[in-house]
Amino acid sequence: MAVTAGFEVRRRLTWVFLILACGFIVILFRLAWLQFVKGGELQKRALENRLSVMPVTARRGIIYDRQGRELAVNITSDYVGAFPPEVKASGRAEEIAAKLSEILNLPHDTVLEKITRNTGFEFIARQIDYEQAKRIKELQLPGIEVVPESRRYYPNGMLAAHVLGFTGVDNQGLEGLEAMFDKELSGEKGKIVLEIDAHGREIPRALHRYIPPRDGHNLVLTIDQTIQYIAERELDRLMASPTKPARAHVIIMDPKTGEILAMASRPAFDPNRYSQYPRELWGNPVVRDAFEPGSCFKIITAAAALEEGVVKPQDRFYCPGYIKVGGNTIHCWLHEGHGSETFAEGVKNSCNPVFVQIALRLEEKKKGLFYRYIKAFGFGAPTGIEITGESAGFLIPENELKPINIATIGIGQGIAVTPLQLITAVAAVANGGQLIRPYLVKEITDPEGRTVKKIEPQVIRRVVSPTTCRVLGEMLELVVSEGTGRNAYIPGYRVGGKTGTAQKPGPGGYVEGKYVASFIGYAPVNDPQVVALVSVDEPQGYPYYGGMVAAPLFQRMITDVLHYLKVPPQQVPKPKEGEAPLPLVKVPPVVGMDREAAKGQIERAGLKVRLEGQGNRVKAQVPRPGVEVPSGTTVILYLEGEEGKPKVSVPSVRGLRLQEAAEVLEAFGLNLVPSGKGRAVEQEPPPGAGVDPGTQIKVRFSEIFPEDKGP
Repeated sequence: MAVTAGFEVRRRLTWVFLILACGFIVILFRLAWLQFVKGGELQKRALENRLSVMPVTARRGIIYDRQGRELAVNITSDYVGAFPPEVKASGRAEEIAAKLSEILNLPHDTVLEKITRNTGFEFIARQIDYEQAKRIKELQLPGIEVVPESRRYYPNGMLAAHVLGFTGVDNQGLEGLEAMFDKELSGEKGKIVLEIDAHGREIPRALHRYIPPRDGHNLVLTIDQTIQYIAERELDRLMASPTKPARAHVIIMDPKTGEILAMASRPAFDPNRYSQYPRELWGNPVVRDAFEPGSCFKIITAAAALEEGVVKPQDRFYCPGYIKVGGNTIHCWLHEGHGSETFAEGVKNSCNPVFVQIALRLEEKKKGLFYRYIKAFGFGAPTGIEITGESAGFLIPENELKPINIATIGIGQGIAVTPLQLITAVAAVANGGQLIRPYLVKEITDPEGRTVKKIEPQVIRRVVSPTTCRVLGEMLELVVSEGTGRNAYIPGYRVGGKTGTAQKPGPGGYVEGKYVASFIGYAPVNDPQVVALVSVDEPQGYPYYGGMVAAPLFQRMITDVLHYLKVPPQQVPKPKEGEAPLPLVKVPPVVGMDREAAKGQIERAGLKVRLEGQGNRVKAQVPRPGVEVPSGTTVILYLEGEEGKPKVSVPSVRGLRLQEAAEVLEAFGLNLVPSGKGRAVEQEPPPGAGVDPGTQIKVRFSEIFPEDKGP
């Protein structure tokens, strides 16, 4: 019995030992798991429980125009944040919620719920005003902090709103360039790290670390604030006119580089208060909305036909007022027809039957040829501009094309394009045949102004030859000087362009009484500096044609833009029929020369001379040196008085634009005080008067310029 009892005791001890050993092994395994496998994660969680992190927002990068003027900046505001553990530990949660809700005009229950959450930090309110921040700071509520942050501000209000877009409450880009370049603009957030105890109270002399934010990069745009203002001024004038369109758009581009100088739409919104405007106004319609371009598209049809040699400017056509394509009849806008006309006259007259015939000729030469040109000019695909919501437009699938489709597309119907696609294609004609990608951002710089990235013009492909562009440019110039685009004519400048009036499509066909009137053109034709599109959607009343609604806006706008860009006027005498156009010559520099020597040099260059003022030395000249003008153009030489005379003889600035007048008067040490706009018609003191240097010369400018009475 004793042996049996001893064996039983040993067996039980063995089981106890085994159980303890297994438990010890489990504990060791668990310790190893927690230490080596989960150690990092647990350590991080423990640190998070002990640390409270308060975010510090980075300053968003500034957006500048091409001249360095600020379009989007930051202003300082404050946010209210709560540390819920500290609030709960204070035992004053109800009191704190009541005071905050009163100051911030927020529901009491909402504030209470936020400040008592099981989190380390909570935002209570963002972008509060100065008085609210001051009152909360004075209360010194436990667990409540008022922290400065930056807020986006657009100093020019609606100016370029569709380009810039806007940011949300967290300073994140939501539309426009703000959204497309959000990563570059937003920078990296910083933070304030505090070490707290189990009750949420800051531990004295414990970890208190500030990690500074990294400010965002700046954008330098291709947009020129002054040109943008000119465009928007004219749109506002149009929207307030009896025409009262539903919408209107303007784009101005440098055709040689693809830089967008202005991009504007009406109606618009104020990005500082974007939430108060309908959401449909937020997007950029010139890249988002497609429309039938109408006769403006005839520039593309003509370019393709001239390039392929299926038509020449002198080829003759006959327009009876309509043309039949299969069983369909396409009417000319002039119901009685234009009769016999050359292709150049057909372009000038915007004759539909002429363009239908040349579109069909392209298809007859090679199936799909016209469509290949349409795609080569960039239609049917986004341009790739750096802005949100760009559309590709609409093209009928090539395998579904019928002769009637080719015919209607040739006159700008049955195809939908965005305003940006259209101006990009016409810019290719203006610059000599190269399709260039349009862009809005010239440069990205760091907070110190150092260049991070420079965006260069990008040629996508050559579409047509320079010869085609030159010939077509001369025909488009006739459209403006003698044809449907006469209201876009700018005295002294060679302007080429095309009008367009397209009926708007709707369910089951075209909508009666709804049109898109447009004008697209460029200047000067021989050396294009700008190409511009004006599109007017649903103008009210009559007339509603592009030549009557859009062309005058183009004329007013581009007149001011050319003067702002200091593009010298070109007085272009028209050659008589059968005569070749006058050759261009460069104006030689003669400032500082003796009057007779200067006069001789100007005349030897094939130019005429007009002397202004008394004296023997040239003080200033108009046009400027180096400008190309037609042979026979008159160059005005302004002469300074005799040396040592205390008085200055006031030069005549009659007929000059504001910038030219300012430069001439400045050369004589005089100051311009302008009134009105247009060309100088009156000045006081009068020309020839003797005045002291620095005298103010009052000059009145007018768009209506009376003819000179003198020789």
